[in-house]
Amino acid sequence: MTRNLRRLSLSLLMLLVVFSGLLTACGAKTSDDNPDLAMASLDEMPSEVKNAPVAVKQAYQFNVANPDVMTQIPCYCGCGSMGHTSNYSCYVSSVDADGKVKYDTHALGCSICVDITQDTMRLLKQGKSVPEIKAYVDQTYAQYGPSNMP
Repeated sequence: MTRNLRRLSLSLLMLLVVFSGLLTACGAKTSDDNPDLAMASLDEMPSEVKNAPVAVKQAYQFNVANPDVMTQIPCYCGCGSMGHTSNYSCYVSSVDADGKVKYDTHALGCSICVDITQDTMRLLKQGKSVPEIKAYVDQTYAQYGPSNMP
């Protein structure tokens, strides 16, 4: 009986170790997983952003740190009627003279905005240029609605 109990305990321990490894391998990505991309700190972002899913947090961090890229990338979620003029404006409504960012909360609940940003991040990592990324976004997302870029 003791021998069987030991085997069972050992088997359970092995299963636990394997399962823990799988959970770690499948863990969510953080901005540390994007060392080659400029990412803004979450420290100054609103609590809604800090409490959002990882992909949404990363999208906010990336947009804030990369306005030169993201103001050239359109959005196709229909937000042009809200005055948005690029994917960047789904996240940032303004930046004052002191550099203080006023956040737009629209992207917190819009998967199209976040998907476009995540695609942009992935394509930049692959070495694509901004015009190539814009062409990809246009081709991929035009089916969802009109571009918000004039």
